[in-house]
Amino acid sequence: MRRAFIAAAALLLPLALSGGPAAATSQGTPPSVTAQVTSAQAGHAAKHPGTLVAQGPDDICNFTNRRPTLERGSQGRAVRQAQCYLRKAIGAHLAVDGNFGRATRNTTRFFQQCAEIAVDGRIGAQTWSFLSFWANQPDAPFDC
Repeated sequence: MRRAFIAAAALLLPLALSGGPAAATSQGTPPSVTAQVTSAQAGHAAKHPGTLVAQGPDDICNFTNRRPTLERGSQGRAVRQAQCYLRKAIGAHLAVDGNFGRATRNTTRFFQQCAEIAVDGRIGAQTWSFLSFWANQPDAPFDC
């Protein structure tokens, strides 16, 4: 009973506070289905109206749908996915070899500066979000 009350409160509280309908997703919804737009992405969308593209079956890069944190020394399909995104998002001349080396780290840092997000040379949740968003835009690659 307590869970039902908490779930109902979670849905009704935003409705009561905003005066509008509340949107909810189930806990089983995969992250690739739920769109999350940050202020920088919204700013990009304002400059390029009508370009919001969701990640999904029509993703420009299809090496994997996993989004682990990547850093120098990482290897595998997720690195290939990130390298493909970097090539598509900003036109980087980067080998899609699955090895996160110096070139991938430097290109990641450049992308993070361009996207105005935390610059650390690692690909975590925020960088994945921006990479997939930018790479899947119809007018990609973008000049920084």
